[in-house]
Amino acid sequence: MIKFFNSLRQTIKSIPLINIFMLTVAGIINAFGITIFLSPVKLYDSGISGTAMLLSQITPDWLSLSVFLIVLNIPMFLYGLKKQGRGFTVCAIYTVIIYSVTAWLITDILPVDVSIASPLAGTDLLLCALFGGVISGSGSGLAIRFGGAMDGIEVMAVIFAKKLGLSVGSFVMIYNIVLYIVCGFVINSWILPLYSIVTYYAALKTVDFIVDGLERSKAAFIVTAQSDKICHALQEEFRCGMTVIDAKGGYSGADRKVVYFVVNRFQVMKMKDIVQKIDPLAYITLNEVADIFSVNQNKN
Repeated sequence: MIKFFNSLRQTIKSIPLINIFMLTVAGIINAFGITIFLSPVKLYDSGISGTAMLLSQITPDWLSLSVFLIVLNIPMFLYGLKKQGRGFTVCAIYTVIIYSVTAWLITDILPVDVSIASPLAGTDLLLCALFGGVISGSGSGLAIRFGGAMDGIEVMAVIFAKKLGLSVGSFVMIYNIVLYIVCGFVINSWILPLYSIVTYYAALKTVDFIVDGLERSKAAFIVTAQSDKICHALQEEFRCGMTVIDAKGGYSGADRKVVYFVVNRFQVMKMKDIVQKIDPLAYITLNEVADIFSVNQNKN
């Protein structure tokens, strides 16, 4: 037991303070989106958060949203400890606790009436769905970006999706579809579950936007016989490096070069014009990339 707590203390010390701060912010943001926009009009979030919202509505008052968030999420994070590692597990549990405590403060302590309608959007289901999804998605995205998570279902997806022959995204989507169907039968109405799908979509897009980075770039693979001229022209225009890979045509057997080059979305057309002007027969493919890291900037 002493060894476990010593290991836990070392894990906590290894987490950067900026990560702890941003995970705290993430939990607060997520709780704000859920309690101010979704819970008052009985819209449902996705994953364990949505499950906790449904259970809190059909059980006694002392079994609140905050209680279910902790009871359902923390065992899942602990179950995934071996798969995800101590650092992730500690960050995820910390974020869920902040989320749960903030939700409890908003609903039970602060002088904010969230029992009937949203204090900011009233009973407008579309506004609540959109803003609740975007705000809660912002919290979830920040949590993922800084080493944690807001929902245990994602951990279960990583562990079980491959065993079931599914992708992680498909596992989460199936869970949410089942959740919304159950919600429809429980409340005997499909209006709120359908609006909850809007919430899920808004949250999903927001998470992608935050996790993938604010500036999405394009990775260009340029297959050409004029690699030297193209590299020189691209370097002159964009003032950045690129990678040249030896290749051979699968049909012709002719030697070719593949130029790997990363540009932002505003540089794509200029890059195409430069390449096609030098080699009209060049073959270009574009793939979307997110964050770009340089592992070592040291120069001898």
